[in-house]
Amino acid sequence: MSQTDLPSARARALLRVLGRVPQGTLSRAFGRIADTPLPRLLRRPVLGAFARAVGADVSECELPLEEYPSLNRFFVRKLKDGARTWPADPRVAASPVDGVFGQVGRVTEGKLIQAKGRQYTLASLLDDGAEWERFEGGAFATIYLSPRDYHRIHSPSGGVVPRARHIPGALLPVNAPAVAHLPDLFARNERLLAYIDGPLGRVAMVAVGAYNVGRISAAFDPAWNAPAGTSSWVTNRRGLAAATKAYDPPIPIAQGDEIMTFHLGSTVVLVFEPGRVELAEGSVAGAPVRLGSGIARAG
Repeated sequence: MSQTDLPSARARALLRVLGRVPQGTLSRAFGRIADTPLPRLLRRPVLGAFARAVGADVSECELPLEEYPSLNRFFVRKLKDGARTWPADPRVAASPVDGVFGQVGRVTEGKLIQAKGRQYTLASLLDDGAEWERFEGGAFATIYLSPRDYHRIHSPSGGVVPRARHIPGALLPVNAPAVAHLPDLFARNERLLAYIDGPLGRVAMVAVGAYNVGRISAAFDPAWNAPAGTSSWVTNRRGLAAATKAYDPPIPIAQGDEIMTFHLGSTVVLVFEPGRVELAEGSVAGAPVRLGSGIARAG
């Protein structure tokens, strides 16, 4: 084995171990640590050290560091007013998050690219019967959020949410080694899915949970989250089965409205219907992307 193979080999070994441990239990335990109240005098040094370690920009925070009572509350911080802008043209799809493009492309024979040489099926990602068929040939974009990023998820376009789905699953890491080595990773992990119908046709927005906390809350339907005081999110709760919600009337949503939140980070997969959008030139694998920037335009 060459020296260049060692990091990959170590990553694969670690992933095999994580695949055998109770990810949900460990993630909930990590979540309790992240929820531990911080004395006010310790908030600035502790949260400031965390921000420096991961590269988070505290100048964009809505509040001073002293106002965040725990690591998790800092992690789900809101941005200052005006920190991001949104397209003036409703036919432009905006990035729903800050992050980095993983893979982008077209749904081909029902498959999306996870990593070089590795594909997975849209049917398994959505886990929603034949609904995947309406997206065959459409564009998709995968965006990875690192710990430094703002972790609220916003709507890429205006429209309505007619339907949403929670799919329980694993909570494996979604970092680069995991994406490269774990087959069907995004379709294996727990996720929260919302469909958005609007000027770009139907858009499937899939928030994929990950190891360490694994919580995703639904801002478009706060009643779906567990009651405050136990857990205020949809995912990573014991004993839940897959669940679909249909809204009649559909929930109206404007471009840029908060739609979900990651309580610690993960990945968003956007899928568009065929013939509806063309991806922007800058929407390429490995490129950074900021919330509100245009990533595709109606064709």
